[in-house]
Amino acid sequence: MAMIQQNLLDIKSQLPNHVTLVAVSKTKPVADLMEAYNAGQRVFGENYVQELVEKHEALPKDIQWHFIGHLQSRKVKLIAPFVNLIHGVDSLKLLHEINKEAQKNNRVIDCLLQIFIAEEESKFGLDEKELTEILSSEEFKNLKNIRIIGLMGMATFTENQDQIKKEFQKLKTIFDKINKETIGKDAINRVSIISMGMSGDYQLAIECGSTMVRIGSSIFGNRK
Repeated sequence: MAMIQQNLLDIKSQLPNHVTLVAVSKTKPVADLMEAYNAGQRVFGENYVQELVEKHEALPKDIQWHFIGHLQSRKVKLIAPFVNLIHGVDSLKLLHEINKEAQKNNRVIDCLLQIFIAEEESKFGLDEKELTEILSSEEFKNLKNIRIIGLMGMATFTENQDQIKKEFQKLKTIFDKINKETIGKDAINRVSIISMGMSGDYQLAIECGSTMVRIGSSIFGNRK
């Protein structure tokens, strides 16, 4: 168990102050999360709604829960009462659903829009044109119970560092462009987060401008 604490210390020592560490704890038991919690970690990311709900009920209430998986509209209501940040938002339909459930819970829910930057068809996300269309639409501007605070992307699963770097740079370019333009300015005036980089590539992601990294196996060990 001490391994988790040591892994956390090692990773945090490599992160600049402006980078947030999301400990990706999917499939890991509550005991492992408590080990990380006792080592000072407060931000955890889960991929599965039911698992997130169960862990939220079992663990301390000062944890910030991030949902980082592909979120189905029908399951938004289960996490809307407590989730701190939803990473992978990739459609206006999903934004509507989050807004609706946030309203029911008298909350404003922070979201990241997921941008498709990889060369793998299995990855989700918006292209730049779709992103612009959403942010400039009246429909989006009328959603008062969500707040878009940044962008998220997943690079191709490859050993090719040049390709990964190119994909991270693409996300940073889109991020910079959105911050310069007036599209949806009132609605997205707090776009400050770029969530990119995982266990295998987080240092490269930070070099390319990431402000939030999602690290699982390097903290908790490989999943069975």
